[in-house]
Amino acid sequence: MTGDPPQSHIIARMESNEAVAAPPHVGRVALGLLRSMRPKQWTKNIFIFAALVFDGKLFQPGPLINTLIGFVVLCLLSSAVYLINDCADVNADRAHPVKRNRPIARGDVPIPLAIAWAAVLIVASLAVAFTLNLTFGAIALTYLATATLYTFKVKHVVILDVIFLAAGFVLRVAAGTPLVDAERFSPWLYTCMGLLALLIGFGKRRAELIELDGRSTTRAALDHYSLPLLDQIIAIVTGALVVSYTFYTFSAPQLPLNHTMMLTVPFVVYGLFRYLYLVHVRGEGGAPDELALRDRPLQITFVLWALAAIAVLYWTK
Repeated sequence: MTGDPPQSHIIARMESNEAVAAPPHVGRVALGLLRSMRPKQWTKNIFIFAALVFDGKLFQPGPLINTLIGFVVLCLLSSAVYLINDCADVNADRAHPVKRNRPIARGDVPIPLAIAWAAVLIVASLAVAFTLNLTFGAIALTYLATATLYTFKVKHVVILDVIFLAAGFVLRVAAGTPLVDAERFSPWLYTCMGLLALLIGFGKRRAELIELDGRSTTRAALDHYSLPLLDQIIAIVTGALVVSYTFYTFSAPQLPLNHTMMLTVPFVVYGLFRYLYLVHVRGEGGAPDELALRDRPLQITFVLWALAAIAVLYWTK
């Protein structure tokens, strides 16, 4: 017994080791911040390029550079919103089987640090936005206000939650117009973007409801949805989207007079039908961003539609 180290020394050594191991590793915190910024979600901000493409200025350096800068601004701003959202929902995320692995919910990123970094992103992105263009800055500020209101209040209100999400996508499209001094951008495209966002949003709610399978949820809005209701809404929105895009292709005054833009309608219809198949048959509407990166038919359809639309807009009289 006399050769054994005193118990007090053992305890002191253990406390010393714990004290060294307690602070999170800097690399883990940095990686956690990056993950919390959700760079995969930055693909949603590509809709800022709609004005550049559909106003016929895709190959003009000035508008292209402005739109690229605007894209970066929206990415930083949306990342700030994600950080705020994860801090606000930290307790609910810790009780969720998947979301509990998010860095803030898991404790890899301290909440004060996440809030501070979100504030830095907001100040920096808005400063660049208003410097670039006052109208763009006002739209960026509106997007931030809308997203913040959604985080703290609206996401718990049935139907209005998806409408606010759709509004965010419409604002992304609108954000591109002042950056290119849009002259030929059709208002029909705002309608199409809003309807497409509604379709994706309600499709995501449908997948979440199926995944829930009667279990309790911390999101109050989901308790008020039902599969029959969502199926009816999805059907209505899909029909309205097809009609709106078709009207755009032959009635927008900015398009070629020979109505060749109507050649892009079949791609849109097939893409919508493919999405409905994935939502209703394969139950894959819960992560639309991953769906777009994973489903090859959707990818091919989008590329063909984009090529056809660009050909009509830039090389057809």
